[in-house]
Amino acid sequence: MDARSTDDEQPSKKRRARPAFDEPAITVEDARPPASSPQGGGRRGRRSAPPIDEPATEITAIVEGPVHPRYAVSLDEDRIDPDVQKVVRRLVRHGYEAYLVGGCVRDLLLGGKPKDFDVATSARPEQVRELFRNSRVIGRRFRLVHVLFHGGKVIEVATFRRNPNDEVEEGDGTAASLRALGSSAEGGRSGTADPAQLLIRSDNVFGEAHEDASRRDFTINALFYDVEAGQILDWVGGLADIEKRVVNTIGEPHVRFREDPVRILRALKFAGRLDLGIQPEAYDAIVECRGALELAARPRVAEEVLKLLRSGGARRTMFLAWETGVLDVLLPELSALLYDSFQSSSPSSSGERFFRLLEFIDRRTVELGPRDDTVLWTLLLLEPLKEATEGARDRSVAAIEFLDPLLERLAIPRRFADGMRRILAVLPRILSGRAGRFARTELFDLALEVAEADLYARGMSLEPIRALRSTARPAEPSRSTNTGGRGHRPSMHARPRPTPRH
Repeated sequence: MDARSTDDEQPSKKRRARPAFDEPAITVEDARPPASSPQGGGRRGRRSAPPIDEPATEITAIVEGPVHPRYAVSLDEDRIDPDVQKVVRRLVRHGYEAYLVGGCVRDLLLGGKPKDFDVATSARPEQVRELFRNSRVIGRRFRLVHVLFHGGKVIEVATFRRNPNDEVEEGDGTAASLRALGSSAEGGRSGTADPAQLLIRSDNVFGEAHEDASRRDFTINALFYDVEAGQILDWVGGLADIEKRVVNTIGEPHVRFREDPVRILRALKFAGRLDLGIQPEAYDAIVECRGALELAARPRVAEEVLKLLRSGGARRTMFLAWETGVLDVLLPELSALLYDSFQSSSPSSSGERFFRLLEFIDRRTVELGPRDDTVLWTLLLLEPLKEATEGARDRSVAAIEFLDPLLERLAIPRRFADGMRRILAVLPRILSGRAGRFARTELFDLALEVAEADLYARGMSLEPIRALRSTARPAEPSRSTNTGGRGHRPSMHARPRPTPRH
């Protein structure tokens, strides 16, 4: 059975056999877009989401002309942080435009509770700074303002921006060149244009609200919420895609993915975390543009991989990455293992265990919050690591030889690789219930979690790990280089903290 359950089209690239476990069906029904949506009409989602019990909001179109397409919505204001409402209202009171934007609006419309709130405004950073004494201007490439509140809360305020390519003068020939590149991506798709020429190198041009919406990556992330009026501003057809529960790019998807290949990972992350579909043309573009990920900055790719592992939807997202061939580019070692695994008839293959490891991550994330980055990298690569070190006299050396090309390809920090190597070396002892002196190290809690996940993936009892956790000594305080000299790690009874990200 084709891994892409579709109603009409078939993928233009590789097909993969669906594994034995039940993967959520992902087909989105046609939905009628709002009447004044500039991208209205007839898009169908390829991947499906479970039925919604009841709509999160009621949406009523308010036709005020083509410039400001507004829609009255009924959102639960209890889910909107009162401090962010204060920030927006103060900006508006002083004569500036100010709206809630991005993921917080998307999550509110989908019935969720946003984890953070962003504000976009017509005020320049210096003007925002003048209005809020409890703020600071940050950033070099593009300046933002962080408004600080008690308890470490930060509200990010950004000035409206526009696509820097719009600044290109028609007379210098560059605009025509960009259009030609776009046409090549739209028409031939495999075209002769160099994908590197489409990469966005700078994004540092102030603009207006509608320009800021148009420069964003996906329609569902380009909705602006007017707190005072209780209305959504939608220039890109995002409300239609929210109603259809589908991820769709703003503009031609091949161009948008080649402009910034990391958008491919973001599309998969939103589909997996929010249980959304992927619009058919965007899905095909992901398949055809996946090779452009090799042009993206490696630290950005590594950070995006961690984000999708922390999202609570890692299992579904990684399945989509494998299905679309994105995993072939990012982690060919893991992708090859999955291909080989699901071609076998074993009821407990390494591929099945891999997806159960991701299921373990998702469950722990929902229960306890994001896991430590060392744990995430270790569990992501545990099955290929075990295969690479099987039968090796020195498991640590074999693990390093396997990890070296990954460190180069994804720019994984050495501190994570060292932790993965040490955990893998001690894993057999921990699984047998013997911790020894390792119980006094700061990696002990992380190794216990990896061992627990390994037992879960193999369908075995977790009792040995629970017993070991209750009897072993807590880790002693230390100032090792792995913690950056910031004191001791949590005891083994405490929830692991995510590794600091710089």
